[in-house]
Amino acid sequence: MKAFFITGTDTGVGKTVVAGLAGRFLSDKGYSVITQKWIQTGSSVFPDDIGAHLRLMKKTKKSIKAYLPLVCPYTFKVSSSPHMASRIEKRKIDIKKIKNSFHLLSEQFDFVIVEGIGGGLVPLNEHKLVIDVARDLSLSVLLVASNRLGAINHTLLTVEAIKRRNMKIAGIIFNNSGGKHDKAVLEDNPKIVGRITGEKILGVLPRVNDRNKLYKAFVPIALNLFNLK
Repeated sequence: MKAFFITGTDTGVGKTVVAGLAGRFLSDKGYSVITQKWIQTGSSVFPDDIGAHLRLMKKTKKSIKAYLPLVCPYTFKVSSSPHMASRIEKRKIDIKKIKNSFHLLSEQFDFVIVEGIGGGLVPLNEHKLVIDVARDLSLSVLLVASNRLGAINHTLLTVEAIKRRNMKIAGIIFNNSGGKHDKAVLEDNPKIVGRITGEKILGVLPRVNDRNKLYKAFVPIALNLFNLK
């Protein structure tokens, strides 16, 4: 697995954090790695999520300056689904451009980590969803779920949508979202989803503000994902 697509059960579930942590892990293992966000909405200059990836990877904007047009082919100011941002700003999203950018990065890096937009089924236009582009590129899917009450339904629906497209699921990461939640619910969510879907539950990412502590907690999850020692 030299590239994978990170999607979530909803927006704001932790895809960006997982992408950055995965990038740092692979970099620490000696691989050349770059993250990619095909479409960034709600951002006017430098893509916000790419910036977050770099901070988590302990890298700077200069490290990807030459690749920026490929790293984020489309940036929209409007904070919405890509199809709506594209319509409002009157800029058509060219799917061929997205695919070409991915292929070019794949030729130059050991790993390309693609962060999706919002949840699993987000439209690029009236005919194509973002996840369908990942399917066309034969990318495995890493699913991030917000670990809270309601996570079971959201996660099962997303897994079902991925499987309907005959896409491989690399694993599922549950991300503790914080707030007041029953501990028993948080512990049961990954277990029941694993049993029902038969998919690999990679682990639960704790809610930690310190980046280094967060990375330390992520390492066992990454080892489970990449099967690296």
